[in-house]
Amino acid sequence: MFEIIASPISAQEVTEQVMHRNAGAVVNFIGTVREITKGRKTLYLEYEAYVPMAKAKLEQIGREIAEKWPGAKSAIVHRVGRLEIGEAAVVIATSSPHRADAYEANRYAIERIKEMVPIWKKEHWEDGELWIGNQQGTISYENGKPEVNEG
Repeated sequence: MFEIIASPISAQEVTEQVMHRNAGAVVNFIGTVREITKGRKTLYLEYEAYVPMAKAKLEQIGREIAEKWPGAKSAIVHRVGRLEIGEAAVVIATSSPHRADAYEANRYAIERIKEMVPIWKKEHWEDGELWIGNQQGTISYENGKPEVNEG
């Protein structure tokens, strides 16, 4: 399960995709919309994605995990559209025969998403808004001025 969706994400459904008889550990990461970011109050976020490429990149991350951690399984679902405070933006589930591998694979997945998946978010604050690219080296624009995004 490697999906980009516009509706709320079911962490249970994502987790069920990685359960298997040899899984000694299952790790979930749920990335949520927080209210305070760098001292600014967030009202809500908007996510956009180039869906065909984003889905292909999520599948690539799944293949990388399977190669790096034999026996590991992963599932990743990222949401697009308007998200309110507390809602899940991304759910990553990884399973493995051993817990250390499940933790490492899960962290690897979120870092790779930030590096290479074409998903962008627009933060809406009380005093402004800003599109932020998740990939390294992207440029954000605030008040019409370019600003390098550090991730």
